[in-house]
Amino acid sequence: MTQVFVVCEGQTEMSFVTEALASYFEGRQLYLKPRLIGKGGNVTYTRLLASLKPLLLAGQSPYCTTFIDYYGLPAGFPGKRAATKATSLSDKADCIYTALHEQLATENQMDEYMLRRFVPYVQMHEFEGLLFSDPKAFARAIDKPKIADELLAIRNRFETPEHINDNPNTAPSKQVISIVKEYEKVTMGTSAALEIGPCAIRQSCPLFSEWLDKLTALSAT
Repeated sequence: MTQVFVVCEGQTEMSFVTEALASYFEGRQLYLKPRLIGKGGNVTYTRLLASLKPLLLAGQSPYCTTFIDYYGLPAGFPGKRAATKATSLSDKADCIYTALHEQLATENQMDEYMLRRFVPYVQMHEFEGLLFSDPKAFARAIDKPKIADELLAIRNRFETPEHINDNPNTAPSKQVISIVKEYEKVTMGTSAALEIGPCAIRQSCPLFSEWLDKLTALSAT
């Protein structure tokens, strides 16, 4: 069985990995072990490195990935300045991934073996974006079925749920709060993600799907 540490931004991502992704990969001989960045939130390179480095430097280390939001990454985060100038979502993500590998190699002297075991993933643009993959399931999960049409209207304004942008006023979580004032990320967000499920999210979110493909490939290495 292949072991993969998942360094998560917050408790919601941790719960999603534990309760949804773990069972999704169970039959694929892939074992996911979530780890929280510090006490959660405030993702800086320094804080991320503190979580990643012990895992990547460990002897016979397992694979390691990340589950963090693009929205809110500070301007000084590796690749963020270049990413803001990129036009496509995949290019934005690649800017972050490439810069992370380069910085780990140059500043932390990690060799090719260590870097090969690191599969970064940045959620575009925020965890709540995934929940727009199935507005009806989202509304049902938080016991507010009547808001499904409002959620769907937001979803239909964008090419994919991952395109719901990172503007402070229109980021995915802000879009949700505009409809559900009492939205609580950990409880409601986790419930909605579990109700929707990884398979439905994959159908609507190409970068998320690509990440799962990369993780699946690790079980064959």
